[in-house]
Amino acid sequence: MEPAALTVAPPNRSNRRKFLHAAAAATLSLPSESAWWLGRAVPRQGKNPGRRPNILLAVSDDQSWMHTGAAGDRLVKTPAFDRVARLGVRFTQAFCCAPSCTPSRGAILTGQEIWRLEEGANLFSTLDKKFDVYPDLLEAAGYQVGYTRKGWGPGLIEPGGRKRNPAGPAYPDFRQFLASVPGRQPFCFWFGSTDPHRPYVPGSGSDSGMKIEDVKVPPFLPDVPEVRNDILDYYFAIERFDRQVGEVLGLLEKAGELENTLVILTSDNGMPFPRAKCNLYDYGTRMPLAICWPGRIRGGRVIDDFIGFTDLAPLILEAAGLKPPPAMTGRSFLDLLTSSQTAALAPQRDRVCMGRERHSLGRAGGVGYPMRAIRTRDFLYIHNLAPDRWPAGDAPGYFDIDPSPTKHFIIQNRLAECRRFFQLAFEKRPAEELYDLAKDPDQLSNVAAISEYSSVRERLRSELHRQLILTADPRARGREALWDTYPARVPKRG
Repeated sequence: MEPAALTVAPPNRSNRRKFLHAAAAATLSLPSESAWWLGRAVPRQGKNPGRRPNILLAVSDDQSWMHTGAAGDRLVKTPAFDRVARLGVRFTQAFCCAPSCTPSRGAILTGQEIWRLEEGANLFSTLDKKFDVYPDLLEAAGYQVGYTRKGWGPGLIEPGGRKRNPAGPAYPDFRQFLASVPGRQPFCFWFGSTDPHRPYVPGSGSDSGMKIEDVKVPPFLPDVPEVRNDILDYYFAIERFDRQVGEVLGLLEKAGELENTLVILTSDNGMPFPRAKCNLYDYGTRMPLAICWPGRIRGGRVIDDFIGFTDLAPLILEAAGLKPPPAMTGRSFLDLLTSSQTAALAPQRDRVCMGRERHSLGRAGGVGYPMRAIRTRDFLYIHNLAPDRWPAGDAPGYFDIDPSPTKHFIIQNRLAECRRFFQLAFEKRPAEELYDLAKDPDQLSNVAAISEYSSVRERLRSELHRQLILTADPRARGREALWDTYPARVPKRG
């Protein structure tokens, strides 16, 4: 798309200047917190490039796809997410590249699969400076960039040769960032929350007025009061994130910038419960995703095409009038956003590939639990590359699962009422898993060993391997995989 097609009417600049001066004196209580080739993004030339859009990416921390009002959840309240969905497009088939914070955020920033990011495929790692990230590319093209709270990470920046977080320079909050932007300069901001990541304040959900009887418990978790209250506390943290996003949207609107801002609202990986986060099942990888650009795209649409999070950086760069570097394996989907249609629009967007390497150091020798998967409309195929290892980490800690009342209850009752739930989340798994989504949408019954599914299993195994070869996964190419040997780069506290 040529830049001329991105032209929008500029907002009232005098209003924005007045707001920026006022905002500089105010505060908003949002707490802060080697590639084969290296291409550079270059501006696309056009006769009338127009004014480039601002970019706002808001990322929650550990939220699964169905926990928004727009997706049909009747308990959790997400008016900001729902508003972005009304103003723009909600995607029903969006998937992170890894169900773990650091690699997922690295894939968003680089537009590359996690297995191409060397250390960056692990939690508590570094992201080498040779991997281009879209904030740096936008800054080089004239954007002012910044982030607040949780950007790329957790990990350490310096070992990768960087002097700042890959998400950009840090700001205390969005208000102060916005006040620093010169009048007509486009900006790109990363609003990274730590909600709904654990730990939670016990009882915060029920204390807020949510009712325990209204909770819908996923079928892979025991339906007991301990779990229902844990989910309520998770919901409360989602609502807190959504309120903060609403405040950010309000600042954009007051500044006259919402019409010309590409707003992307999503999460980095799934809910922090057993068999969700750190797993390649939908509760670990399928993400909420709503995108609006009120001055450019038609709102109120729902699209079922598959979006992988490597696609976000190319989308952002194309919207800004830049050509994504060749190293980016993702594909922009600006054409889907600017279309007037709904449902599934692009036949080739019918699947995604995902993976995982080391999350915690919860196994002997500090090794991870490597997995690769391909998800289509009808099936989920998972290849567990080290099935001799424990998927949740070694006993008794099982550290790949965050500490929680739900985890504790399942472990304590694993020989009685929670035997099946313990098996699903904690026990060893076969090398291959296959789930028939029409019959088993919650992915509880592995049919990989059933003869009637043999052709499906072989086809998806072959397609996954082909995609891994195309994107240069060392494991698929028979090269040495170093993820178990990389150091754990844990930031010091205090």
